[in-house]
Amino acid sequence: MADQATKELESRRVRQLVDLAQEGDKGALEELYLIHFDRIYSYLHMTVGNRHDAEDLTNQTFIRMLESIDRFTWRSVPFSAWLFRIAHNLAMDHFRAGRRWQAESDPPEDTTTPEPSAEDAAFHALGRERMLGMIEGLSGDQRQVLTLKYAFDFSNAEVAAILGKTEGAVKALQHRAFATLHRSLTAA
Repeated sequence: MADQATKELESRRVRQLVDLAQEGDKGALEELYLIHFDRIYSYLHMTVGNRHDAEDLTNQTFIRMLESIDRFTWRSVPFSAWLFRIAHNLAMDHFRAGRRWQAESDPPEDTTTPEPSAEDAAFHALGRERMLGMIEGLSGDQRQVLTLKYAFDFSNAEVAAILGKTEGAVKALQHRAFATLHRSLTAA
């Protein structure tokens, strides 16, 4: 219950900030940027696969937000879904321009956890490699749906708004993704 109350407070705060930003308040624009930057960057990094392109696309997302916030209107999905839609469209344009998903050649080190044993590291790497291989077997739309729903905690309606699809299409993509992953797991 407290989680729901926190979400409602955050939603009201974002609504206030958007209203202020639409009136030209630069502080509100900055706060919207700070609130949403990490999630937008993470989404784009997962989508395009490397830090450089993700940083570039994140900057473009917020430039588009600045250019078009005055045209934003409240609907049934939150402001963050609108931003993710901008980021999604930019990522799709990135791929249409002939760029491919590129994994980090040198992924950043995570310094927040203690160094695992060699055995744990090998087991984790094998499990991660297998999972990434299974996910690679999914269509781009299926990967997007799972990423938005489970990594970023969007509802079906929000995912539909971000991807420009119907809720039914999102549910079907999720179902097919899980069926594909299930087949991959049982075949191994």
